[in-house]
Amino acid sequence: MDAANGCGSCDLPFTKPQVVVSRGNPQACLMMIGEAPGAREDELGKPFVGRSGKLMDRLMESVGLDPDVDAYICNVVKCRPPKNRRPTLVEIASCRPWLQQQIELVDPYVIALAGSTAVEAILGIKGGITKLRGQWQHWHGRLLMPLLHPAYLLRNPSPADGAPIALTRSDLNEVRHRLKQVDRCAVVPMLDSSRRRLP
Repeated sequence: MDAANGCGSCDLPFTKPQVVVSRGNPQACLMMIGEAPGAREDELGKPFVGRSGKLMDRLMESVGLDPDVDAYICNVVKCRPPKNRRPTLVEIASCRPWLQQQIELVDPYVIALAGSTAVEAILGIKGGITKLRGQWQHWHGRLLMPLLHPAYLLRNPSPADGAPIALTRSDLNEVRHRLKQVDRCAVVPMLDSSRRRLP
């Protein structure tokens, strides 16, 4: 993926300091795909390291998934759009070969799609993330789980049952249980998270 640093297939590389490729384990059975880098991600060169990413990390940990060991984390678009706007269709299409290469190289058993942009980029389904979340999808022989984007969770921080955070934790728990069913996808033992509070 070092070649992505020289990519010129859209205008984004001329507006940012670096390409943000991935973090986590490239041998993981779980790939999480988000939208695009934000300011913090652009600064550090890693995806999902701002407030949204830290919340997603805590949610993953609360169900026994280690973001650094059990997941490979990336975005649909590898460069930060100006003012953190949503990527355009042209930008998504321009970055698609890089994303496809990541999927092929990592070869995940499960792909978690964080937010509507990731769902649209992979499944071609526009909108409706609140209806799609928590429902397994099939794509090119892989299992996909649409998730609410953690930025949405930050705007809706209620810890109540049935609230977005609780729903996302439940969806991630489904992902973990599915990974446990595959020999090559062993995850760390489930920890007692009854005392943990999120976010």
